[in-house]
Amino acid sequence: MAIITMREALNQALREEMQRDPEVFIMGEDIGVFEGSYKVTAGLLREFGEKRVIDTPIVEEFIVGAGIGAAMMGLRPVVEIMTINFILLAMDQVVNHAAKIPYMFGGTVRVPLTIRTPGGGGQQLTAQHSQNLEALFAHVPGLKVVAPALPGDAKGMLKAAIRDDNPVLFIENISMYNTRGEVPEGEYLVPLDRAEVKRAGSDITLVGHSKGTLLALDAARRLAEEDGIEAEVVDLRSLRPLDRETIIASVKKTSRAVLVEEGWPTYGVSAEVSASIMEGAFDYLDAPVRRVGGKEVPMPYSKPLENAVIPRVDEVLATVRSLFKR
Repeated sequence: MAIITMREALNQALREEMQRDPEVFIMGEDIGVFEGSYKVTAGLLREFGEKRVIDTPIVEEFIVGAGIGAAMMGLRPVVEIMTINFILLAMDQVVNHAAKIPYMFGGTVRVPLTIRTPGGGGQQLTAQHSQNLEALFAHVPGLKVVAPALPGDAKGMLKAAIRDDNPVLFIENISMYNTRGEVPEGEYLVPLDRAEVKRAGSDITLVGHSKGTLLALDAARRLAEEDGIEAEVVDLRSLRPLDRETIIASVKKTSRAVLVEEGWPTYGVSAEVSASIMEGAFDYLDAPVRRVGGKEVPMPYSKPLENAVIPRVDEVLATVRSLFKR
């Protein structure tokens, strides 16, 4: 299996799906000539031409709306929004149209639309450009929302999203494009509704998505080396639908849980996961469910302050260790 970056895995998925299906095309700001702000679409304009790789005006509502219309007419558009922060300008199109049209048309019209967008902090892009807004969209029935953490999952889930007949919000983390991992070549799909245990353990369950999964895996390694604590790591991968069964099965085995996300915990992804654990595994818990997330302030520009706001592995370690104190 090849070891490549997240950026390369996403590019590979787009290229393979465009080669496989002539109805697939991509559109967004600077994705063609400039090859994307994060170079995920590098080489695609040269290979597929300007009819299938479309540079758009800087109008997010138009970009998503045009994608919805194309999807309703039978195409499979992949729309790129430069950052998840900018998708707020297209909330009406995403929430009131893409998510609802199949229901309002009684299932006679589908919206096979994929919206790719990066989020997260750590790049000194300040409060309006460093947000983790996935919980806003995971709240909405009719959307599928996925946030893979590893390059292999990113490739398999992007290919599955493009083939899905429902609108899928595909969230990438801006700080993870150079993350390397094993990626299968050729035909490889990952289900859009399944979490995965990335590391088996018996003492505590760590649950994360996107960058939170990487923090959990790093913490699990250090806990085993430094404390003899064997942590099981569950990577959500999909936020809607949420694979509650995998989460609950893990917590029933370990009897403890710490939930990790880069975003704000209040009303966040970890809040929903915590509620699911309390509803499905309360009698198995030996300690309270704890959460580690971003500090609940707008993201600062100052690098030291930004570092203080974004969750770090030491916070995960301290939280886990607190649950084992006698």
